Amino acid sequence: MSSTDHAGRTYVVTGSASGIGAATAAMLRERGGTVIGCDLAGADVQADLSTPEGRRSLVEQVAGHGPIDAVLAVAGGGKTGMLETNFFGAVATLEGLRPLLARSGAPRAVAVSSTSSLEPADARVIKACLDGDEEAALALMRAEPGIGGATGGYGLAKRALNRWVRRAAPTPEWAGSGIALNAVAPGVVDTPAAAYIIEDDEVRRAVESVSPQPFGGFPGRPEWVAELICWLAGAGNRFVTGQVIFADGGAEATLIGDAHWR
Repeated sequence: MSSTDHAGRTYVVTGSASGIGAATAAMLRERGGTVIGCDLAGADVQADLSTPEGRRSLVEQVAGHGPIDAVLAVAGGGKTGMLETNFFGAVATLEGLRPLLARSGAPRAVAVSSTSSLEPADARVIKACLDGDEEAALALMRAEPGIGGATGGYGLAKRALNRWVRRAAPTPEWAGSGIALNAVAPGVVDTPAAAYIIEDDEVRRAVESVSPQPFGGFPGRPEWVAELICWLAGAGNRFVTGQVIFADGGAEATLIGDAHWR
């Protein structure tokens, strides 16, 4: 990666106060970028992406900082507000800031997904998400608490986010405007959001057994994922868009094999 890929560029990073978001923000600053950090607290922009009001507030606050070159929708989690933050909050961030990106000479956008997106999905919830019908999606989750299997609403949100990225990236609004839009799907990484997995030996063994990470080990490090996010968001990415790239130590390859190419 060239040292000029980030120098002089301004990046919006949601979830910047901890985990992958914090690692990404630090890496961008070290490489000469300016970062507008966004989180619930301890950030330049404080907003709750689980609510429509918070999403609007984030866009308004970021707009007040001036021109931007990239939006990195990292914020998420696996405990509360799963559909609200991980899908609707991420999409609202990306769509809401897209007009500001269009002013950059090398605009880029990255959403953070997860290997949980590989879990079996409920087509009704995914459709409601992709239709932008948050009320319907949440109603389904409330009516059927077991929906979504082991990863629940988190996996469903990330599956829907993958599909949204694939649909949106090649459109006139994104690729046609010169904006690269990609997703990075981490495996289990040592972050506060994954502490409930890592710190409980029984849960850790169970998760590692069904989703092994043969390259790099279990758990991964936030900076390993941040490295990929930074490249996708940099000016040096001139030809990659519409991709969901798994930064997971080989978990997706182990679980899916060559199914996509048969």
